[in-house]
Amino acid sequence: MTDTATPLNSTIARVTDRIRERSKGMRDDYLARIGEAASKGVARAHLTCGNQAHAYAAMGDAKEALAAGRAPNIGIVTAYNDMLSAHQPYETFPQLIKKAAAEAGATAQVAGGVPAMCDGVTQGQPGMELSLFSRDVIALASGVALSHNTFDAAIYLGVCDKIVPGLIMAAATFGHIPAIFLPAGPMTSGLPNDEKSRIRNLYATGEVGREELMKAEMASYHGPGTCTFYGTANTNQMLMEFMGLHLPGASFVNPNTPLREALTIAGAKRAAEITALGNDYRPAGEILDERAFVNGLVGLMATGGSTNLVLHLPAMAKAAGIALDLEDFDDISDVVPLMAKVYPNGLADVNHFHAAGGLQFMIRELLKEGLMHGDAKTVAGDGMARYAQEPKLIDGKLTWEDGAEESLNDKILRPASSGFAKTGGLKQLNGNLGRGVIKISAVAEEHRVVEAKARIFKDQSEVKDAFTRGEFTEDTIVVVRFQGPKANGMPELHSLTPVLSVLQQRGLKVALVTDGRMSGASGKVPAAIHVSPEAANGGPLAKLRDGDIVRLDAPKGELTCLSADLDTREAVVEDLSANHVGLGRELFEAFRNQVGPSTSGAAVVV
Repeated sequence: MTDTATPLNSTIARVTDRIRERSKGMRDDYLARIGEAASKGVARAHLTCGNQAHAYAAMGDAKEALAAGRAPNIGIVTAYNDMLSAHQPYETFPQLIKKAAAEAGATAQVAGGVPAMCDGVTQGQPGMELSLFSRDVIALASGVALSHNTFDAAIYLGVCDKIVPGLIMAAATFGHIPAIFLPAGPMTSGLPNDEKSRIRNLYATGEVGREELMKAEMASYHGPGTCTFYGTANTNQMLMEFMGLHLPGASFVNPNTPLREALTIAGAKRAAEITALGNDYRPAGEILDERAFVNGLVGLMATGGSTNLVLHLPAMAKAAGIALDLEDFDDISDVVPLMAKVYPNGLADVNHFHAAGGLQFMIRELLKEGLMHGDAKTVAGDGMARYAQEPKLIDGKLTWEDGAEESLNDKILRPASSGFAKTGGLKQLNGNLGRGVIKISAVAEEHRVVEAKARIFKDQSEVKDAFTRGEFTEDTIVVVRFQGPKANGMPELHSLTPVLSVLQQRGLKVALVTDGRMSGASGKVPAAIHVSPEAANGGPLAKLRDGDIVRLDAPKGELTCLSADLDTREAVVEDLSANHVGLGRELFEAFRNQVGPSTSGAAVVV
């Protein structure tokens, strides 16, 4: 197939042009900046002998090649730790990369490490209030690592929720050097996700005890690799492929397999080839253009990906001089079909999705329908057609062959022409309560419109306490406010999922409205999230009172309080001091004071 087989869809073209026009001044300044950095030539040539001696002192046999400055030097930025299953496999990657680089006539050094916290560990805990801010810390830490200015390319080792977005922010900032992202892959399938969810709901109602809950959780999260549901971590991996920063087909190969190792080796060698000292210079800033981000938005809609990327993509784009808006998400969602059913949108996990044809089938289909920029620049070459191919090990040699032309399981993966839904299921919300988003790809049609009395809470523990007391006996809009980035770092409210699901199963019409986040692993209960302006900034949510009638109409994109006097009310001011101390939260006061609104990515450093 060729990249130009089908004309680009008119909406995709229009949105891309709108982004390009909106971003013109920012992008021009950005390109000038990275162009000036690139024009200075190989970085090490400008360092003093003393500078370089410090950088090479521990490099053993590679010292001579580094000092000569003719061989590309690859900086490795790693999120390795062995507390996160997704990042534990990275322990062995640096030695593998160094060996592969040497075989390619290059050198490699671990430039630095970045923190990688696990939302699965901190869900519902005070530590979750540092989660979103960790993205900006990761960008800063990567900036420190690369500030030594001794690298001709960077390899980024990161997978999970905030790690990839933070690394992208750094890769864009150092956009004059090439960037390749090497994934670690998903863990093998364990306890089915729907069974895990069933046990959680039974625990929420007191029908099973903690011992059975622990047994189910441990059977689900059981080994190295990312969690197998389609949450933020796996959405990140899809994005890196759709945006051309992975090698084709690399996203969902399990850890500690021969194919995974072969792809890591190939990624290291490719990093050397695309440096200014190689023969195919591909700086990250040129790959991260409007087409790449639009392709990422298309992938988000086609796969039913995590709502967390609605926060991350604008911050990532801003680092590359590109301005994204919620209207871009909304318009692209309207024309991109939902092609995948992966938990929580279905019963399958990412391993099943990959086996059914995965991203290669999906990219082939989207290109065929004109729903992607086929001419986008990638680390693998020019054009996205290469990403319709899948990697294979044949007689021990890594090769790429055309991926599946037909879905191998149409309960999981369908063609673009006959998807599970005609739209991507992500809607922008507007109304007198502010702007926000809702993901409806997993919400049944009968639950997509809820008009009911509001019940106001200031945190998720209050909701769970009210549930335990049996206070939810009628249709309810559950409003959890003062959960935005300025208030407390915008934690995910994932621990509300079992409670709200049980209420829905009891036949109540129920929805969540919040200025906080909802996990990428949530979905069946309608949730209006990221509502901005946030309550801590005096936003309309701070004017709501118990008993107000609120209407959430997801298909129409409306979020409205029907009380006529809303605008004239005084905003409630909440004492948030308890959110600002303990478990490191006191260290992030400056972040809470400086953070931007959720509509532009809730960022601090860009």
